[in-house]
Amino acid sequence: MESAVKLEHVSKSFASASPDGKKTPALLDISFSVEKGSVTIVGGANGSGKSVLMLLISSLMKPSAGKITVVSKPGLVFQDAATQILGDTAREDVSVGPKNLKMSKKEIPLLVENALKSVALLEKADFPAEFLSGGEKRRLAVASILAMKRDIIIFDEPYANLDYPGVVDVNKLISALHGEGKTVILLTHELEKCLGLADHFLILQKGRLVFDGSPDEAVKLPLEQWAIRNPITKYESVKDLIWR
Repeated sequence: MESAVKLEHVSKSFASASPDGKKTPALLDISFSVEKGSVTIVGGANGSGKSVLMLLISSLMKPSAGKITVVSKPGLVFQDAATQILGDTAREDVSVGPKNLKMSKKEIPLLVENALKSVALLEKADFPAEFLSGGEKRRLAVASILAMKRDIIIFDEPYANLDYPGVVDVNKLISALHGEGKTVILLTHELEKCLGLADHFLILQKGRLVFDGSPDEAVKLPLEQWAIRNPITKYESVKDLIWR
């Protein structure tokens, strides 16, 4: 299978405020491939390096060492999708990217309409974007990416601050994107909400890649060793509803 994203021995360090001038490592010797058209979930506790990885893949940050190959420029859906809204209405917001890329003025309206239709927001095309629900704002961010003809979509903590319907909304969107052959990467610690969507599962811990395989393989392991709660857990009574 063709790789959409490939990392070879990638490391990233940041300047430290310590007197000795040593740099603080964020990612250490990371190597993996993401197949074109797959859904890959990157799990890990806060501070594991997930957000740094996203910024590197999207070329918003350069690695300190190693090589990153990406077949096309990714689109990002940030944890707070509301910060990505640049237009007053959904239609205006989705048109911003194509206009900045200087796409044809005749082509832009069709791109915008098709993108909104793809994420089931066409009926709210002229609705004030700021009043969309959390799930709808994430769909709007994806529409903006699709209108720019991006084939790789990265979600950073897509379930943050969403209620149950919002989570379902996002998962329907991810499934639809997968069905259209898009390459989807999810960075999340909420595995119980999405691991069944994935073809490929990666786990980061303290900047290191500690697992690279299938979700089925992963859940057979004691994931708690990497500061992740194994989502294969039975709840039989109210007393079970405590994370211990």
